[in-house]
Amino acid sequence: MAETMSFKAEARSKTGRGGAREDRRQGRIPANIYGDAKGNVAVTIDRDQLQRALTKAGFGNRLCDIQVNGEKFRALPREVQVDPVSDIPIHVDFMRVSPTSRVRLHIPITVAGLEASPGIKRGGTVNVVRHDVEFFCRADAIPETVVFSVAECDIGDSVHINDVQLPAGVVPTIRRNFTVVTVTAPTIYVEEEKPAAAAVEGAPVAGEAGAVPAEGEAATPADGEKAPADAKGGAAPAKGGAASAKGGAASAKGGALAKGAKPDAGKGGKK
Repeated sequence: MAETMSFKAEARSKTGRGGAREDRRQGRIPANIYGDAKGNVAVTIDRDQLQRALTKAGFGNRLCDIQVNGEKFRALPREVQVDPVSDIPIHVDFMRVSPTSRVRLHIPITVAGLEASPGIKRGGTVNVVRHDVEFFCRADAIPETVVFSVAECDIGDSVHINDVQLPAGVVPTIRRNFTVVTVTAPTIYVEEEKPAAAAVEGAPVAGEAGAVPAEGEAATPADGEKAPADAKGGAAPAKGGAASAKGGAASAKGGALAKGAKPDAGKGGKK
């Protein structure tokens, strides 16, 4: 059961914003006690005492005994308003409860049995699905925490709400058998290998088709292809070849004229 806190309060003589500012200047925090079918009680609490209580874990789940002019009120902290700049509390509300009151609270969980878990020994990790669980419980039997053990869990096993023996009078608000803690396999990160710095993506490799020859080197013809002629040396033979072809055409033309002409020898013979 959670530890009970005690506060020594004083009844407020003035209410409203003006009275609240005056109380804060005197180092006291305005508070209100309500609930349990009774009237509201306006009080003030010492600021330093309230700040020390706020630093304790589970402040909202701890019962409070508030002494006001010789009268004791048992209540639960409900809402604490703080200054947005300094984070100093400026107002607090308490809900009055009785021993038979049933309250609805979020109870933090604790994971136990880590050293005995076979899944943890094999390198698994604990995955906490819910860090706190909402319960209905009696005001005089509020648990400080609920323990979930993974001592028998292997990798892939889970601990559900029905696997835990809850204290008497503590009932989860969710009726289904939900998961609270699991033991998962370890995550392995494999770094991708980077290519060598000298290699350039898309560059041709020496000896492959399409590779560009170095300056001053002749290109090697592929299998079945003719070597290309030199750009400068190949122009002259091509021109000379055209001239030869032209001369050949002229010779052929001359030959056609000679074929149609009459020989002189024939004329001389007739004379």
